[in-house]
Amino acid sequence: MATAARPTARRALFIGAVLVGVPALVVAALALVRHVLLMRAPRAKDVAPPDNLVPPALHPVLIMNPKSGGGKVEELHLVDEAQKRGIEPIVLRPGDDLLQLARDAVTRGADVLGMAGGDGSQAAVAAIAAESDVAFVCVPVGTRMNFARDLGLDIKDPIGSLDAFGASVEKRIDLGRVNDRVFVNNVSLGIYGTIVQSPDYSDARLKTAAEMLPDLLREGALSKLTFKGPDGTEHSGAQLIQVSNNPYELQSLAALAGRPRLDTGTLGLVAVTVNGPQEALEFAALEMARRVCSFPGLLEWHDRSFEVRSDEAVDIAIDGEAATVPSPIRFESLPGALRVRVPRRQPGSSAGG
Repeated sequence: MATAARPTARRALFIGAVLVGVPALVVAALALVRHVLLMRAPRAKDVAPPDNLVPPALHPVLIMNPKSGGGKVEELHLVDEAQKRGIEPIVLRPGDDLLQLARDAVTRGADVLGMAGGDGSQAAVAAIAAESDVAFVCVPVGTRMNFARDLGLDIKDPIGSLDAFGASVEKRIDLGRVNDRVFVNNVSLGIYGTIVQSPDYSDARLKTAAEMLPDLLREGALSKLTFKGPDGTEHSGAQLIQVSNNPYELQSLAALAGRPRLDTGTLGLVAVTVNGPQEALEFAALEMARRVCSFPGLLEWHDRSFEVRSDEAVDIAIDGEAATVPSPIRFESLPGALRVRVPRRQPGSSAGG
């Protein structure tokens, strides 16, 4: 009986060891997988820095474009409102160099630099703030104010944005750069680079785009754009490319939705290739219906840098401002380049966190 019991006992011990050991192995394996994932994934502090409460500015300066938003600077008495808060106002006059005004303000000791104007003006002053490592404040008095929206600012209350010069929240966000110029929102090449140059575009973006698209998409109407796609394959013949400072939630290319984050350290990239009149009509219809992602000739991805080439100069729109630039056109993300301040009561939904 004792001899027969030994195999049974050994078998029981073996089964027990297995039952105890399997969970331990599973736990060990899960720990290893978690370690590998953490090694590969960006650290949370790199992509979503915590809010940083900062004291009032010592030498705050606000540059204002009196033409922005149909004259909102004067309508809102922005100069007086700034002076009440101890903010030095600088009003942009015809012939002034906006970049030089911003640099001069920093030279005089500005520790927080703000801009009351459209997105193009915001980008110019933000570039100087980033270059000088001083904090930046966006005061939304432009027409569309996509940058302010994505910062989480109340665009119906530009005066409230002045609170960012006081005790406020500071975050680091990305900027984009195309060749030697900084942008805060996006750059459109090809079709929309041409459409933006229309005098009707600012008042009726989707309508103007829909009217101009069929002719612009006609074979040979625009220079063809060459680029490398997400898998490294070279593509030639795109009629539209859009590069954004962080990816947008894409619905329409003429009327972009918001960006969930402004601190991913990447460019949002969209390229559209249209072959023939039937596809041109399909693209225009999907664009008007805000379902442009359904178009089969559309590629969407993100990367830290990007390059576009063409046989001739390319029409582009930088933060809504028309320009024509030579090839090649080089883009890069500038991660965490800008210290941006927002009021504590509207803490910047897309800036991080």
